[in-house]
Amino acid sequence: MELTAIVALLLSMQCLRTQAATVRVRWDVGYVYLDRDGRGVRRAIGVNGTLPVPPVYLNKGDRLELQVNNTLDVPTSVHAHGVFQNGTAYLDGPSMVTQCGIPPAGVFTYSYEVANQSGLFWLHGHTAHQNAAGLRAPLVVRDTDAQAPYRSQKMDGNDDDYQLLWFEDWYPREFNARASLTIHHFPPPVTYPSALVNGHNGAWQMPLLRIALKKTRRIGLINMSITESFRFSIPGLKLLVIEIDGYYTMPTPVDGVDLGPGQRYSVLIPPANDTSACDVQTVSPVYKVELYADFIPRRPGLNPRVHYGRIHYVDKRQPHASACTANTTHSVSEKKKQPMVWTNDIRIQGLANKRALAVDRQIEVDLGGAEFTDHTVRDTIDGVTFAHARIPTLYSVLTLPTDAMARNTTLYGVQTHTVVLDHLQVIELKINNPNFLVHPMHLHGHRFQVVEYGPVELSKRPTALPPTAAEDGGAAESLSAYYSHILSTTALVVGNYERPTERDTVMVPPMQYVRIRFRADNPGVWLLHCHMDIHFAMGMAMTFVEAPEMLRKSVNVPPEMLDMCRALGVGARGNAVGNMDFNLDGLPPLPTMVPAAFSLFLK
Repeated sequence: MELTAIVALLLSMQCLRTQAATVRVRWDVGYVYLDRDGRGVRRAIGVNGTLPVPPVYLNKGDRLELQVNNTLDVPTSVHAHGVFQNGTAYLDGPSMVTQCGIPPAGVFTYSYEVANQSGLFWLHGHTAHQNAAGLRAPLVVRDTDAQAPYRSQKMDGNDDDYQLLWFEDWYPREFNARASLTIHHFPPPVTYPSALVNGHNGAWQMPLLRIALKKTRRIGLINMSITESFRFSIPGLKLLVIEIDGYYTMPTPVDGVDLGPGQRYSVLIPPANDTSACDVQTVSPVYKVELYADFIPRRPGLNPRVHYGRIHYVDKRQPHASACTANTTHSVSEKKKQPMVWTNDIRIQGLANKRALAVDRQIEVDLGGAEFTDHTVRDTIDGVTFAHARIPTLYSVLTLPTDAMARNTTLYGVQTHTVVLDHLQVIELKINNPNFLVHPMHLHGHRFQVVEYGPVELSKRPTALPPTAAEDGGAAESLSAYYSHILSTTALVVGNYERPTERDTVMVPPMQYVRIRFRADNPGVWLLHCHMDIHFAMGMAMTFVEAPEMLRKSVNVPPEMLDMCRALGVGARGNAVGNMDFNLDGLPPLPTMVPAAFSLFLK
C-alpha cells in the first residue's frame, strides 16, 4: 500500500470520544527476592509482591490515581516519564527536585490528568535509582479523539490491532554496588546484563507476537533499561514508524527500531496476505530483539544478546484455526543484500506540519567526565557534577521571599546546575558530547524538536583514549580500536528544520552534538539528565527553573507532601540549605577536578 494511501486511511479513522475516567492503581512498593535471568537470586524492588510490574492503561484525558504504599526501609517516589505534568509540577516525581520522597511506611497518591497527550510512556522510581531494581512499568495512553490518527481499537495488549513489548536490562549486582565501583574504581569490571522482554528473560521466554492476516498490526515498543539499547526487527519485513515518545510521525519505513534507554516507538506491521504454511518468502516466522552497547567489548552471546520470538499468524476468516506458527526461534535466514535501515531522528518527520520553532534564546552545554581530588570519577555538564540540594528545588522556588531571589540560581546550590527560563521563550539547547559514550538525554516536563546533529568542535575533543577494563580474548583491544575510530571520525551535519520530529529523550552520539528546541510553556522545575542511570548517579544532570514568577503564583503543594518532608527530617522552605536569605552555609563543598594533564581518567 502506498504511504499516501496509508496516511489517508489512518487519518480517516473515527471513534467516539469516551468520557474521561479516573483510573485507580495501587502499588505496594517493597523488596522482593528472585532470580530473573538464571544468574542467582538477588534483591529487587517489586510492586504488590512481584515483578514484573504490569502495564497501566489510560485513555487520553483520564485521571490516574496511583497510590504508592512504601514498604521499603528507604524513601521512594514515582516519575511518569514523558508526561508533562502541566499545572502539577509537584507530582513529577524526582526526589529532592520536585518533592521529598515517600517515607518508609508512608502512603501517597499521585493524582493527575494525562490531558492532550497519548501514546507510550512509562512509570518508574525516581529516588536513588530504584528503577534499576525493577520499579518500572509501561504506561499506555490511548487516543480517543474522534479524529485520532493511528488508532487501535483497545490498545490494551489483548486485541487484534495492538501488542505491547517492553524491554529491560538486568544486572546480577544491585545498582548501588555497581555505581560505587564505577565512581571509586574506574574503569569498573565489565558486566553484561541480561535482556528482559515483557519482564522475562529473553533466553527463556519470548512473548508470542500475534498478527491477523490481511490486517495492519500496531506494536508498541518501550525501552525501560538503565544502561543499554535495544533493537527490534522482523527479518525481511518493513516496519512503519508512526509514533516517537508520544508524538505522532509520518509513516516512515524502516528495517528495524533502535531504542536508547527511556525511548519509545510505535510501529505498524503491514498485513501479510498469504498463509502458505509460514513460508518465509511470504511471512516472517520470527521477530528479533537485540540488547547491545557499543561502549563495552563485543562478545558473542553477551554483547549483543540476540533473542528471537515466534510470530503467530491468525486468519480471522477461520477463527478456530491457526494460520501458522513458527516452530523455531533460532535458525533464521536474514537477507543481507542491503544495509539495515534503522530509525533516525532526522529522517523521521512529524505528522503535524510544523516547522522548527523560531529561537529566542540559545543555550549550549558540554557533557563530560573527570577525575576529582577525592579520588572519584564523576560525570559533568559544563564541568559541574550534579548533586541534590538539601531542600527540594521546587519548594525553594515557591518559598524564597522575593521573585528576584527565586531567579537567583546560586540560591538553589551550585551543584544543582540551575538555569532560569522565561515563560514562553523558545529555547535552542545545543548538547555537545565530546566523549566516547553515547548519552540518552531526557528532559522532564517537555517534548522537544530534534533539528540537527553534527560533529563537536575539534577543540572540545579529548586528546587521549579512555582506559578500558582488563578483558581477555582481545576484547579490550577491540574496544580501544572502536574508541580510536570514534576519535578519528568526523560526523556529517544533518538537520530537519522543515518538519522535525519531537521527543523527550534523545541519543547524543559520541563526538557529536544535537540541537533541540522547545517552548518554555510549562512553569515548573524540570531535570535534564542522562537516562543511563549510572551516568545520572555520577552527576550528568542539570535543572531548569521555568517561569518562577508564574510558578509562585499558581502552584500550591498539597499539605501531605510537606508532611512527607517533615517525616524525613527534610526542610521545605528557603534556599538550598533552608535559609530565607543568601546564606548557603551547610552546603557540601564543591568537588575539585584533577587537572586534565594529571587525570588518570584521560590516560
